[in-house]
Amino acid sequence: MKSVFHKITVPVLCILLAGCDFDEINTNPNAPATATPGMLAAGQIGNMLIKSDNGKGFFFDHMISKHISWHEGTTEDSQYNRFGRWGFDVYLNLTNVQRMVEIADEIDQDAYTGLFLFIKAQRLFDLSLALGDIPYSGALQALDGVTSPKYDAQKDVMRQILNDLDSAYRHFENAGTRSFAGDITHFEGNPQKWQRAVSVLQLKTLINLSKKETSDPDLNIRARFAGIVASRQLMLSNGDNLQLTYGTQTSTKYPMYVLGGNRNSMYPDMTAPVMNPLKQYGDYRLFSLAEPSKYQMNPDSQTGLTESDWEAYQCVDPSGIFAEINRLHLDGKVSLLNNRFFELQEGQPAIKLGYAEQEFILAEARLRGWITGDANEYYKEGIRASMKFTGDHTPGGYAHGRPITDDWIEAFLQKPEIQLSGNTLTEENLSKIITQKYLAAFMHDTYTSYFDYRRTGYPVLPVNPESNQNTVPDRMPLRWMYSETEYQYNRENVLEAVQRQFDGNDEVNREMWILK
Repeated sequence: MKSVFHKITVPVLCILLAGCDFDEINTNPNAPATATPGMLAAGQIGNMLIKSDNGKGFFFDHMISKHISWHEGTTEDSQYNRFGRWGFDVYLNLTNVQRMVEIADEIDQDAYTGLFLFIKAQRLFDLSLALGDIPYSGALQALDGVTSPKYDAQKDVMRQILNDLDSAYRHFENAGTRSFAGDITHFEGNPQKWQRAVSVLQLKTLINLSKKETSDPDLNIRARFAGIVASRQLMLSNGDNLQLTYGTQTSTKYPMYVLGGNRNSMYPDMTAPVMNPLKQYGDYRLFSLAEPSKYQMNPDSQTGLTESDWEAYQCVDPSGIFAEINRLHLDGKVSLLNNRFFELQEGQPAIKLGYAEQEFILAEARLRGWITGDANEYYKEGIRASMKFTGDHTPGGYAHGRPITDDWIEAFLQKPEIQLSGNTLTEENLSKIITQKYLAAFMHDTYTSYFDYRRTGYPVLPVNPESNQNTVPDRMPLRWMYSETEYQYNRENVLEAVQRQFDGNDEVNREMWILK
């Protein structure tokens, strides 16, 4: 690989940082500044974690996962399953992660190499889950003359992701206790914290290969999973979450917070897939995630309900006809998101990989016989972690009289109706685990919830043939289509990949390898 030293002016660097300096930049904007590994690290961690859109775009993935319904104007493609094309901008961003390693001092090489391999694996994992085959082995080699990379088969992509994460873990291990600059997460450049995130991403990759355990034995999925659990550092609490913590300064505020109020606060409605299980189990997270409906709280409605009454909270079927959803909303008969998401500058941290998700992955793996232990304990620890996170980030005034306390959590976890039935992979057990994982993902990385639904069928998300914009009216799409830019600039290779996977038809209902 050629060594390249890049100078970047501060305005360009601010673009790389997605408009979010997180106290890293205090330079004269009119003066050029030399890019450092720390600056590039901050930018690329930001690109991986930050949602910079403070409007409707912030909610597109939440509409796809049916965590929220949107009622502004007219039907939204994301809510009604009209999938388009998934861009390839990630490759341009990853070239900047390469530069970070190239210009790093020798003493920091291991830490920045580990970070590069982690970000590359994480971002291309998401891209492959969205599309199928993608360039991996030949990607990021433009300086070596490879400007039209071939597409790797998805199986090989996943194999390379797992291998890169093995290397990332070793590099972070070799980095010891020396912190690296530019880490805008609460890890503060601690390589040992990053090791734990690497382990969780490996487990996440392997659980997404659950359909391939017997059909592709050379991937060694079960043994590899068990080996990571037995020998690697895993997350121990919410303190190990890979997340971005927002603050009160202009550059660090939560995307949904807008001084004077965000008009988008009036559009996202609570949905049945979220609210129904919360009500079914008497889960106080409902009161920290939602606002009571205006109709139920209105004295003229003759309900006489208060903000702490369960029936004050109402939801919609997100697959319903738009006009019907809009009427419920205009009548105030549906709950909106909790005001804390719009009124608090620090909002809540945005979790990319978290302790709760890790525990739900372990619970599912135990059901599949990949590891030992008690699936019920992993599962309940995931619920506990999600509840503690929600309680810790909901100030008392936003909990509507039902705060989530440690005592309440422990009492909830003893309820007979939430328990798993042994360590057997039954539909009921799997449904409970994935549903709780879905609830924990609320207002975080909810593409994960769509990918879980696509893989397991849980939680059961509503599909209405009368409103569904998918070409197959009784189901959600299975993937996105390849970017138009690939057809313009890498046409031969994208056409070969589409032919290999989908008989030449780049279409949203085609089944990729990982789902077969």
